Amino acid sequence: MDPLTFHTKFSVEDFDSQYNLRSKRPDYESTVIPEWIERSGKVRSDFSGMLDIRYGAGQKQQLDLFRVSKKDAPTLVYFHGGYWQRGDKSIYSFLAPSFNSREINFVAVGYDLCPAVTITEISAQAREALKFIWQSSNMLGINRNFLTVMGHSAGGHITQMMMGTNWPAYSNDLPTDLIKAGVPISPLSLLEPVRLTEALNVGIRMDAKEAESESPMINHPPSTDAPQLVVVGGDETEEFHRQANMYVEAFSTQKRLIEMYTVPGVDHFDELNILADKDSEFFSKIIKLMRSTVNARK
Repeated sequence: MDPLTFHTKFSVEDFDSQYNLRSKRPDYESTVIPEWIERSGKVRSDFSGMLDIRYGAGQKQQLDLFRVSKKDAPTLVYFHGGYWQRGDKSIYSFLAPSFNSREINFVAVGYDLCPAVTITEISAQAREALKFIWQSSNMLGINRNFLTVMGHSAGGHITQMMMGTNWPAYSNDLPTDLIKAGVPISPLSLLEPVRLTEALNVGIRMDAKEAESESPMINHPPSTDAPQLVVVGGDETEEFHRQANMYVEAFSTQKRLIEMYTVPGVDHFDELNILADKDSEFFSKIIKLMRSTVNARK
């Protein structure tokens, strides 16, 4: 098996079409993002949350916490997408109310972006965020024993990297099972195809060595048997389906339950609108996963 391509049927020339998703949504800048910003702005003004909590020295190393009143509520930690070079945590506050309505705390994590930093540094910042959340749980008013990590696109990659982190080796005060469950949404499990996509990598500036070292498929398998729900939109490109499926096939075992779920009839962006719908099957699956981790500790 080729360690970098894992036998994709597409040529390098095809990768731009497969991975440059904004080119398939001409309304991305005019409608998709503005609508998310508007919805999130309303949430940030109407809901009581702890905004812009600093967890590191980087400009964007801040958290937003939308907390519920239940003392032992589980917490969902969310990493946004944008191919590691775009986006901001504040755009995704619109996801918080649905989870809050189910007595789940919602944390959106900000991180510095390429090319100011590398993907390797972004992974390090994400670990800093989880370490901060664990160590500062009393200040944040959350139960650190019920943490689930979720991310979309580049955030799905970050989620997989966090699932593959040996936490006691990273910091000796952290437990092996710091993360109780993971939800990588449209993850980039293998980075070499992205590196070969010139239109994207011009802003990421990833070289072959980093593409290999930062690929969950190659160097960061899950470090525990925590359950995962790997998600992809039904209308996403074949490469995004392959990226999700290869991770499930490689790392799911009888002890480590990794479920694959396809959100029917949506592309890479609209799947987040379905996620925000508390009546959707997608949302219900995440709630079920998180509650199973809580029940397992009782």
